Amino acid sequence: STHILHSLLFFFLTSTTSLSSASSIGIDASFLSCLSADIPPRLVHTPATNSYDALLLSSVRNLRYALPGTARPVVIVAATEPAHVQTTILCGRRHSVRIRTRSGGHDYEGLSYASLDPRQRFAVLDLAELRAIHIDTARAEAWVGSGASLGELYYAVGAASRTLAFPDGSCPTVCVGGHLIGGGFGSLARKYGLSADNVLDAVVVDAQGRLLNRSTMGEDHFWAIRGGGGESFGVVLSWKVRLVRVPETVTVFGIRRFRNQSAVGLITRWQDIAPALPWDLYLRVLVQNPQADFVALFLGRCGRLARIMQRRFPELGMTRADCQEISWVQSTIFIEFFTTAKPLEVLLDRSNKPGYYLKVKSDHVQEAIPRHAWESIWAKWLDEPGTPPIMLDPYGGRMGSISPSATPFPHRNYLYQLQVYSFWFENGTEALEKRISWVRGVHEELEPYVSRNPRAVYVNYRDLDLGTNGLENNVTSYEKAKVWGEKYFKGNFKRLAAVKRKVDPDDFFRNEQSIPPLPAA
Repeated sequence: STHILHSLLFFFLTSTTSLSSASSIGIDASFLSCLSADIPPRLVHTPATNSYDALLLSSVRNLRYALPGTARPVVIVAATEPAHVQTTILCGRRHSVRIRTRSGGHDYEGLSYASLDPRQRFAVLDLAELRAIHIDTARAEAWVGSGASLGELYYAVGAASRTLAFPDGSCPTVCVGGHLIGGGFGSLARKYGLSADNVLDAVVVDAQGRLLNRSTMGEDHFWAIRGGGGESFGVVLSWKVRLVRVPETVTVFGIRRFRNQSAVGLITRWQDIAPALPWDLYLRVLVQNPQADFVALFLGRCGRLARIMQRRFPELGMTRADCQEISWVQSTIFIEFFTTAKPLEVLLDRSNKPGYYLKVKSDHVQEAIPRHAWESIWAKWLDEPGTPPIMLDPYGGRMGSISPSATPFPHRNYLYQLQVYSFWFENGTEALEKRISWVRGVHEELEPYVSRNPRAVYVNYRDLDLGTNGLENNVTSYEKAKVWGEKYFKGNFKRLAAVKRKVDPDDFFRNEQSIPPLPAA
């Protein structure tokens, strides 16, 4: 809504505060003293230390949250062991400093390291060093630290076995903690379900500072962390995941069709075809003027894929010449970079230089959007050179056969999800207003054609336009949170709030879109 944009603009652009002047908030010496009892000083970074700015920006991938004036943490704790996390939480509670946690990957709205409230005193727990990966090929299982990137996990699984994989996201610089706690959609979801459908256990530090696993936290708490979103139910340090079987050789293709080569007709057809394809085949579309790119991963050889495509989607005109046969771990590079030429080591590259500003909106589609609507959307919103992409990801298959209440992620019965990206490189209010109004304009245009009551959104594609929390008696208001919460979680929102009341009744873990405790009846 407009008031959120205006507060963002005021907050990010009009203040002259510099990054390092967060010290003006007044760091609580007693909080620092509490931390120092158990955490080595080299791991505690304040605005007065030289390392603070570099560490803070190390996983900021959206320049909107690196602008002068953004509310900064009073301390960043770069935890290297569970005890550091426990101490930070206990000291935070004792000295009234809120804790925000980040794994080190992506965060569309910056809530894991920034605050919309310039008065809030908060510390950031940075889990990037908690990234150990232990793979048990005999049991087809792995323990993965929340700070590991998806690329690091793919690389480790690929090094251990040519026939094991993990159903994770498409971007290798996303980190495991944030990905799994929001549900985790990716190119193997149609075959094996969401990432969260393949979580077997987890280690969590709760609001009392206790170290818990699945059996000690209980099934409700374990349910909530597999899709309920970050910053509500404690800090997840590591995850035990099920690895899945893949053939030694898989097939990928990328087929580009231009607008004057029937791209709009192909997108229209894709909507009903892709979600109903065999579970072994994932076929996404990236729409960006003047073309649509159809990108596929098939768990099998080229010959069989060509036969399926000829039978199910002949209009695309896919031939064997479009195929590349590679290993599954190489396919994770192809899905991200549209090439198989890069070495596997690219998956280990966590380097981050935030080079652009970003705003993303997303939707779910229940009935195919008619061709005339696609024509209109393209003509009105996608016709200019350099227009950002719209990404379409098919649902169906295994993820669609699981009950919407099995995990907090409820969006299992749609045809597909779509994301509308706006990213830009120019500084200043004018560019920000223009680009944000573009992405909101596309979103408004889509309204008649997407899910409604509620207009459903995947929590990992966070969007503060949906609403933000307010407090009642120093606890997040359930009624206010319902406004955005039911869009992310539908009927699961109330159960998430009931779990919150049980595991964090004082609402210590909170941000602008954290789950509120369910009020007593």
